[in-house]
Amino acid sequence: MTLTKPVQKKNKKSRLRRISDWLHLWLGIASGLVVFHLGVTGCIFAFQKEITEFIHSKQIFVDVPVNPKTVPLSTLTATAEKALGGKKKVSFINTYTQADRAWEFGTYKPGDAKAFWYFDSIDYYDMVLINPYTGKVTEVSDYKYEFFGIIKMLHWSFLINHPIGQQVIGWATIIFVFLLISGIVMWWPKNLKKSNFDKSFKVKWKAKFKRVNYDLHNVLGFYVMMICLVLALTGLVWAFQWFQASVYVVASGSTTPPAQRIVKSDSTQKIKAIPFDIAFETAKKSFKDIKRIGMSPAEGTSATIYATGYKGEETYWNFDVLQFDQYTGKLLDRKNQADKNRGEALIGMNYDIHVGAILGLPGKILAFFASLIAASLPITGFIIWWGKKKKKEKPRACGNLV
Repeated sequence: MTLTKPVQKKNKKSRLRRISDWLHLWLGIASGLVVFHLGVTGCIFAFQKEITEFIHSKQIFVDVPVNPKTVPLSTLTATAEKALGGKKKVSFINTYTQADRAWEFGTYKPGDAKAFWYFDSIDYYDMVLINPYTGKVTEVSDYKYEFFGIIKMLHWSFLINHPIGQQVIGWATIIFVFLLISGIVMWWPKNLKKSNFDKSFKVKWKAKFKRVNYDLHNVLGFYVMMICLVLALTGLVWAFQWFQASVYVVASGSTTPPAQRIVKSDSTQKIKAIPFDIAFETAKKSFKDIKRIGMSPAEGTSATIYATGYKGEETYWNFDVLQFDQYTGKLLDRKNQADKNRGEALIGMNYDIHVGAILGLPGKILAFFASLIAASLPITGFIIWWGKKKKKEKPRACGNLV
């Protein structure tokens, strides 16, 4: 009997590559549950508009009369406040140029600012839908417990109102950015011969589970890498003030925030007409090519009425803002999208980029599948690691009989 030593394969990887691989493994395990959580909640939220409109179609969509004429906005606001019990004031309104849409009248009051949980940080958040032609209420809903609102806050901070919630999300996202970069380094084929090409770009569906799982992690991870990177970086804009400030500085080329114009209502001026209705009618005439107008009643003696004209059916980044005197309805100030510097414009686009809405339905489809694959990466990665761990635990033969 002779003993033979197992052949030791020489590791051709550089020290930097070995460190990168080691970090990819253990940081992936450490952040896996958070990444899975972000991916799943991102998937669910991707089509929230389409799902909501399908489920609540009878409340959201209304019949358009032959000669469509809307009820004055002040009257609709009073109707909404009555539907809310008469004790809550409407604080924001969404009106639509789409003729068959109900208009939205919302009221919001914060709760305990120091509360740990999201639900305790809100006193109430209600929404009333009204047919703008008849003044009929089609729905009154409690948005504090609205399904997609909860999903958004789960995605945002685990429903935690304390800064620790976003900190955990933020640092896990930073780790995810590193995993994407280190993952592409690990995936990169050594050469472009056909065998390596197929291994890197195709899933071998007919192979055993172990190989299919390996391909799902590497190949699908490669295809969504850039989209996931965009989703992660836009998420970091909310998670960390320093990251948002950095994005603003890089985009605008300046560390100085834009000057804010301050205008006030003049309480010494009065008119017989309803200023809120005058402001709304002026806004409709002033805005061009807009899909919806958001109206905010003045809150305070010198406060102004705000009218925001959004140029997208669902997006929020492209908008102009008007301010009106609350006592006369006189236009006091206007800020257009074109007036914003590149930093303001980019930060304003952040939400629409993050949810994919900036590219319309195709963008949301991309965000959905990228989020789905991102959620799968910690699972497929763990299975790869567990398989290698089990393989190493198998006993090795120590010699040969001759």
